[in-house]
Amino acid sequence: MSAVKLKVVAVNPTPKASPSNDPCQPIVELRNVCKSYGTTGILKNINLTVKEGEFIAIVGFSGSGKTTLISAIAGLLQVDSGDVLKQGHPITAPGPDRGVVFQNYSLMPWLTVYENVALAVDELFKGWTAAQRKAHTEKYVRMVNLGAAMDKKPAELSGGMRQRVNVARALAANPDILLLDEPLSALDALTRGNLQDEILQIWAQEKKTVILITNDVDEAIYMADRVIPLNPGPDATFGPDFPINLERPRDRTALNHNETFKKLRAEITQYLMAIGMEKNQQASPDKIVLPAVRPNTSNDWKLDSSALKPSQEDVGRPRYLEFSQLSKVYPTPDGNSTVKVVDGFDLKVKKGEFISIIGHSGCGKSTVLSMTAGLTSISEGGIVLDNREIDGAGPDRGVVFQAPSLFPWLTAFENVTLGVDKVYPHASRAERNDIVEYYLTRVGLADSLHKKAGALSNGMRQRVGIARAFALSPKLLLLDEPFGMLDSLTRWELQEVLMEVWERTHVTAIVVTHDVDEAILLADRVVMMTNGPHAKIGKIETIDLPRPRTRKALLAHPDYYKYRESLLTFLSECDHTH
Repeated sequence: MSAVKLKVVAVNPTPKASPSNDPCQPIVELRNVCKSYGTTGILKNINLTVKEGEFIAIVGFSGSGKTTLISAIAGLLQVDSGDVLKQGHPITAPGPDRGVVFQNYSLMPWLTVYENVALAVDELFKGWTAAQRKAHTEKYVRMVNLGAAMDKKPAELSGGMRQRVNVARALAANPDILLLDEPLSALDALTRGNLQDEILQIWAQEKKTVILITNDVDEAIYMADRVIPLNPGPDATFGPDFPINLERPRDRTALNHNETFKKLRAEITQYLMAIGMEKNQQASPDKIVLPAVRPNTSNDWKLDSSALKPSQEDVGRPRYLEFSQLSKVYPTPDGNSTVKVVDGFDLKVKKGEFISIIGHSGCGKSTVLSMTAGLTSISEGGIVLDNREIDGAGPDRGVVFQAPSLFPWLTAFENVTLGVDKVYPHASRAERNDIVEYYLTRVGLADSLHKKAGALSNGMRQRVGIARAFALSPKLLLLDEPFGMLDSLTRWELQEVLMEVWERTHVTAIVVTHDVDEAILLADRVVMMTNGPHAKIGKIETIDLPRPRTRKALLAHPDYYKYRESLLTFLSECDHTH
């Protein structure tokens, strides 16, 4: 897991503003705030009032100006126009009254957990005795459940534990306001959920005002009193407030049955999807017709009969892909023994079926996918695809990883062409070009065909990876957390792109994901894996929902939350037995 890096800003601390005598005075107020970088407008006419003790969540697309907004409230940057006020006083510099937790700042690696937190305490409370400072530091280390790790250094901690250190350090500064800039986005779903609960417990105990920046709608609804969308820039503006009228403390399982929660979730999601669609309306319409040529990975492929694409008449053929008692054994780090990571994975997949594999981190999901791709050797059992046993990598399997492996010096078009030239050597250059352009256009890159991969955003690079996989006309499409590095809103958009392209091809597909909603949206069946080691299939849920599917239609379907509860319950039970 990648390290989560945060920092408390308490440089050149300014005195806390005196509380206002006016009980209606907001603790934070932004009036017509505008901010640009050069000629690019980031924020435009931002207005916000936050009451003392309120928990606000601001959601929006990557690049919409969320971090710029939080930095202005923290006093780390000055706005071009408008007012940024705390209790009626202008915010002109960082101060200990505002504890800031960023994602991209690091702990001191040579200091222990205690020493990292004490660093801020010793700086801010110099008038206290050493015993007072020690007691204060230990209080907040224990508050985030790190008492047993007090003397450990960051390198000895998991990503979630490092995150706790930074939350403790922010709270130890005794701020009036806690500013959280996507503090949990780099964590796995289980750790993220646990830390959400800890932050809420601390918020309730400490009575702090909290402003959370997040791209996760479920996180926003679960934690906040009010959710405010930040519409995409340039010149980002706020959307309407969504008050979260749900009783506290909130229980995730109970919320799944709560009609108010379902309604709020649908309204916020649909609002964000609508502004996302508006943002992407400039996408070019289809201009290219897919040539009628078959790839050389087809079993019955012959050079003299290559004019026709393989028929889809046998979609639904049973046992097209078969996993037979598949296991993977790795040596332990000391080399003296072995551990069986996957133990007896057994599954039969029909042609054209879409399978989701879900489970906690370390349950062997990606190991199964890697063996299927031929990238990892099989220890026991076997995999048969279209009557042939898999014994290595091949172009009959298209693979999309979390970070697509593109050549940064080649264009999007050239990156896809590399694979197309290998599986369509018999097609004309014009036909191959049409195949490449067709799929890049389908994933929304018609205007970026000839941009270098190194100049594309993460979301655009992932689109190239999806286009490349489909362009190979594989027998099997394998997707390993394909949207895991992307913000929720970009992820939604690419899920819809994937579904739309899949509907045209009905390629047999397997996606590995930790996202319950993604698993339900994409799959005909969801395969749930038990915790590792010795991970195996714990349960299979058939998703009987109409296709073609969209997130909007899914949220409105009466059975959607039944499937969601089934998956969440399984994952929760696995958590308790971990």
